[in-house]
Parts: sequence; C-alpha cells; structure tokens
Amino acid sequence: MGTLVEDRSLRNQRYVFKDRAEAGRSLAQKLSHAISADAMVFAIPAGGVPVACEVARDLKLSMDLMIVRKVQIPGDPEAGFGAIGPDGEVILNEKLFRQLRLTEKEIKQQVEEARKVLLARNQLFRKGKPFPQVKDRLVILVDDGLASGFTMTEAVRFMKKRGAKKIIVAVPTAPAESVDRLLPNVDMLYCLNLRTFSPFAVAEAYENWYDLTDQEVISMLKTYDISMNLGP
Repeated sequence: MGTLVEDRSLRNQRYVFKDRAEAGRSLAQKLSHAISADAMVFAIPAGGVPVACEVARDLKLSMDLMIVRKVQIPGDPEAGFGAIGPDGEVILNEKLFRQLRLTEKEIKQQVEEARKVLLARNQLFRKGKPFPQVKDRLVILVDDGLASGFTMTEAVRFMKKRGAKKIIVAVPTAPAESVDRLLPNVDMLYCLNLRTFSPFAVAEAYENWYDLTDQEVISMLKTYDISMNLGP
C-alpha cells in the first residue's frame, strides 16, 4: 500500500487553485522532500502538462510526456470505460464495463478510436521519439486531477512494466474513491485537494479551468524548453 500525502486544509474544498500552474507550484513544494537525483517527471496530456511543467521547473527535473488515452463510452466522450497505454495494452473498468453491456463491435470501435488518438498525440507532442529509459529510476506521474483514475492506473502499469524503481503519482485534486483504488499500486500519491463527496469534477478545484488545445500544449512545451528532454 502506498503512502497518501494531502493538504488537510484543502480537503473537501472547491476552487482552491487559481489555475493549473498554481497547482503545479503547490505540488512541487510538497514533492521537494521526496525526490532523488534520478527522478523524472511525466505529464499526462493535455491538462497535466501545465501542472507538470511547474513541478519539473521548480524541482529542476527533466520531463517527458506519458501519453495514455481513455476508451470513451459511446455517446458520452467525457466518460470512459477503460484506458489504453503507449504499448497498446488496454485496461477496463470491469464494474462499469458490465453495466454498459456494450456489443463486441462497439468495444472494438471505441478501442480503435482511442488507439488512433494516442498515436496521433504521440506523433504531435513527442514527434514519435523513443520513450526514455525509466528502469531503476523514480518517476513522478502528473495530471491536473483524477476522475475515475483509470488513465493514471494505465500509466502506472506501463511504468512498472518498464522497470521504474519507484512510482509517485502527483495530482492537485481527486475523489477519495479513485485515490483508494490507486494507492495499492504506487509508492506515494500526492493529492492536495482530496474530496470525499460526490459528484466529483476535476474542474471544481480551479477558479480558471478549461480544456487545453493541442497548440497550447505544444506552446507550453516550447516555453519551458521541455522538448529538449524528450528521447532516451
């Protein structure tokens, strides 16, 4: 079981961060006591990029992108019943999967759509470069928040498969249910704004929150000169 680090003063609060950048700086403060010389930050696009950029800059760590994609529920693009990782492996939310009663054709179609988006984002953001070596390293996986937590679960699985020595998940906000599900699979989980009530929405942690465009992500990577760290 991993260790949870939270800010108890922010528990069950809404609109506690001005924006993703402020949340990233707050995370960096907490993380400063847990990093090592071999640590590397991985941002989950798109929302995780501005958070991770601040973490990487403040802690003077190299950064790359961890591109995973949720497998969307047909007719509800904001929700997913699973996730797919860089190696093409798919994990499913078994409880939700059973409730949806999707046909084999629908499942295959949604998985293929997720795979296409993942490959396109890898080419757009990382230019198709090889994934960096993480064997025997500390990796810090950063997003702007957890919802169901299945995309982050897939990211953790991938890092374990690649031989990461220690895995830290760092997010500004998350529901307690998702944190409890993820904790057994990581070494540490930093969540500043833990919420124990429902419904939960990542956006409610931020005064200023919106969906980032691909161009905004690319611009951020250039601004922080993150692109120089991509590759093995």
